[in-house]
Amino acid sequence: MSSKYSLRGLLLSLTAVAFFAGCAGPQPSSQDAINEALSLQTSTSVDEYVLGPTDVIQISVWRNADLSMSVPVRPDGRVSMPLIGDINATGKTPEQLANEIEEGLTNYIREPKVTVVVTSMGSHEFSDRVRVTGAVNQSISVAHRSGMTVLDMVLSAGGATPFAKLNDSMLYRSVGNKMVAIPVRLDDILNKGDVSTNYRLRPGDILTVPERNF
Repeated sequence: MSSKYSLRGLLLSLTAVAFFAGCAGPQPSSQDAINEALSLQTSTSVDEYVLGPTDVIQISVWRNADLSMSVPVRPDGRVSMPLIGDINATGKTPEQLANEIEEGLTNYIREPKVTVVVTSMGSHEFSDRVRVTGAVNQSISVAHRSGMTVLDMVLSAGGATPFAKLNDSMLYRSVGNKMVAIPVRLDDILNKGDVSTNYRLRPGDILTVPERNF
C-alpha cells in the first residue's frame, strides 16, 4: 500500500477516534452506507498488494544472478538497481515494478525477464491492524487476521467493563474516502447468543464500546 493511502487511512482513523471520543451518542451511518461497508471482503484491505516504504522485495533477473538481489523500499519510496539506478516502487504492484525494471534493462540485456516478490510487508504494519477502544478492560491494537470477528476483539481486550453500554457499540470502517459507522449490539452477542452483528473485521476497522451515562 502506498504511503499516500496509508496516511489517508491513518487520518481517517484519527478523525473517527476524535468523533466518538467527543460525542455522547455517535449516530450510525445510513443503511446504504452500512450495506456497502459490510459487502467489502474482509480477508485483506486491498485487491492487489501495493508496495510502500519499509517493504523488502526480492528482485530476480533470469540468467543474471549479479542483478538479482533483495532490497528494501527506502523511505523515499525508491529501490536501487544496478545499471538503471533508482526506481520508484511506492504505489506500484510487484508486477508493475518488474515490468518497469525489464524496460530499464532492455538497453543492457536482451529480452530481460524480471520477477519481484515481496518478502517483508512492513508498509502495512499499521494500516492492516484492527483496534478496540472505550469501555473495555484494555484498549488494544492488533494485527488483522482473516476471519477475526467483533467478539474476538472484545475477548482479546479482556472483555467489557461493568460500565459499558454494550448495545450502543459501533464499528468504524473506511470505505473510499469516508468513514462508515456500523451499529454493533454487543450485549446481544455476549449475553443472548445473537451473533447477527458479530461482523468479521477488515484491516483498519475500529470498534468502540461507549460507557453508560450516569
